[in-house]
Amino acid sequence: MVSKELLNLLNQAIAGELQASIQYMWQHIMWRGVKAFAVQAELEKIAIEEMKHAEAIAERLVYLGGTPTVTPAPISIGATLREMINFDREAEENTISLYKRIVKKAEEEGDIATSELFRDILKDEESHHDFFTSILEEV
Repeated sequence: MVSKELLNLLNQAIAGELQASIQYMWQHIMWRGVKAFAVQAELEKIAIEEMKHAEAIAERLVYLGGTPTVTPAPISIGATLREMINFDREAEENTISLYKRIVKKAEEEGDIATSELFRDILKDEESHHDFFTSILEEV
C-alpha cells in the first residue's frame, strides 16, 4: 500500500508539470525578436514533453488510488528573455529536487514502478535544466 505522502508528492509533480507545460508554451508564443528564433521551437518541444510527463504521472497516481490535480503550480512567464529563462531554470531545479525526493520515497515504500518512472523523467528534466542554463549564458 502506498502512503498518502507519496500520493501527495505525485500530485505536486503533476502540478509542476502542468505549470511548466503552460509556462513554456506561452513563452514560446510570446517571445519576439532575433534571439527568439533560436529557442522558440525547443520551448514548444519541451512544453509538450512536460505535458506527457503530467499524463504519465497522473496515470500512475490513478493506478495507486489517487486523484490527479487539475491545478498547476504558479506560472511565471517573465517580461524579458533573461527573466523567462531564469524562471524556467528555477522551475527545472525545483522539479529535479522534488523528483529525487519521490524516487527516494517510492523506494522506501517498495514502489519500484514509481521509482523507475521518476528516474526516467528525471533524465528529461536534467536535459531541460541544461538547455535553460546554456541559454542563460547567451542572453
